[in-house]
Amino acid sequence: MRDKFIKNNKRGEINMKELTIVIGDRLGKGHNVAKGVEKAGGKAIVITGVGADMRLGDVMKAEGADLGISFCGSGGAGAITAQTKYGYKAQYGMRSIEEGITAIQSGKEVLGFGFMDNEELGEKLTVELLKRVVKN
Repeated sequence: MRDKFIKNNKRGEINMKELTIVIGDRLGKGHNVAKGVEKAGGKAIVITGVGADMRLGDVMKAEGADLGISFCGSGGAGAITAQTKYGYKAQYGMRSIEEGITAIQSGKEVLGFGFMDNEELGEKLTVELLKRVVKN
């Protein structure tokens, strides 16, 4: 992931080139989370259609995504599928922004939540992912 960032040696600043986050919601939602991702400077890809969470791993792989966010009632189906099919490190069954932040801090690549399509979630997860990428 670090190769997606460019360091300006003159000032020592790190500028984000592109941080890609894929969002898959069982009911075809996720647009509010996408707004938060983009507000924090990331690129959001929302998978359309019912059952989108089950295609999360496929789209992450195709897009070379840095993070995947899955939403369904149990908070796990799409994340477990991405983990099983592609080997992404996943955490699922989450119900709060704080759990998502902790998962990113522990190196998870796919996060499974219950239905939580809100802008604050997208923004805070993107900010935390950026911290992780810059740190490494």
